[in-house]
Amino acid sequence: MPHDLPPRIDVHSHFLPPDYHQALLDNGHEKVDGMPAIPPWSVEAHLDMMEKANVTKSILSISSPGTHVSPGKDELGKTLTRHCNAYAANLKKKYPDKFGFWASLPLPDVEAALEEVDVAIQEGADGFGLMSNYHGHYLGSPELAPIFERLNTVGATVFIHPTKPCIKCDPKVGDASATADALPFGDTYPIPMFEFFFDTARMFVNLFISGTVDQCPNMKFIIPHVGGCLPPLWSRFVQFSHVVPGGRKLSSTTLRQQLESQFYFDLAGLVFDGETGGAGQLKAFVQGYDIGAERLLYGSDFPFTRTVFVRQFAERMKDGLEDLFGEEERGKIYEGNAVKLLEEGKMKQAGLSRAPDYFELG
Repeated sequence: MPHDLPPRIDVHSHFLPPDYHQALLDNGHEKVDGMPAIPPWSVEAHLDMMEKANVTKSILSISSPGTHVSPGKDELGKTLTRHCNAYAANLKKKYPDKFGFWASLPLPDVEAALEEVDVAIQEGADGFGLMSNYHGHYLGSPELAPIFERLNTVGATVFIHPTKPCIKCDPKVGDASATADALPFGDTYPIPMFEFFFDTARMFVNLFISGTVDQCPNMKFIIPHVGGCLPPLWSRFVQFSHVVPGGRKLSSTTLRQQLESQFYFDLAGLVFDGETGGAGQLKAFVQGYDIGAERLLYGSDFPFTRTVFVRQFAERMKDGLEDLFGEEERGKIYEGNAVKLLEEGKMKQAGLSRAPDYFELG
């Protein structure tokens, strides 16, 4: 029987292996990011969600707080990252038509992360899943520059996920690994309700102002949740760079070219307003900044979005996308763009595999 939803590839889809679930419990994340509980996950439940939402393939990733779950516990972060990536690689081998994965990195431990990049590529990772910040080290920070240099060298695709806003404490006055939560409302609201979206925008702005995007022309970036709070900030941070003396001056033309060649935005979450039509966050984004269908990807956010809501949001998305885009454009959003992105990644990996000495780890 034909499915009542269009087929789709899910680039924003999470997994929680048993050891990772336990590590969250053991390290103070039993109510992860202020949510009521860690959601249950299993391969069977994931496949069931895929059937109900007509997801043809899920690209798995670890959600917030990532795999470096506790500041200063580098060995735990390294071990947990290896466990999660190996688990995902085995799933991809067992279900090659159903699963791919964005490999995690044990940042801010840069040395361990550099080693993990090579191992994950050997295991068939489709790209890398990064957090918006790692214990206060935001993407684009100088401390993370070696990782971006390496990811640019291999032409990696990176899927970025928001996490808790965080501030590094001054190492002169205490533990160098100490951090402080940047949460003005404390635990009044779950962090994913709106802080995730602020952190996504903060990270995005830093990638450009730091010069990281300029230095990484070979990378592709997937920004979650239609850019979070980005739209009203876009023109402001670009133009403001010309007002303050001494900083990097951004070019609107260059930034636009980079967006159209390197950046994608996923549609995970509540991107439409009301019950019908195309009004809401996505419409403001694509029409306000002339973002084409070629830059958009589908995301479910399972299991943090339960199957019943994945299905509900997919039904709403079907109506909303039909209001905003034609049939060919919708096909690109649901599957075509992801197919192209994943195929490009395969070609890059094939090129790397022809250099047998490239992955020598010592």
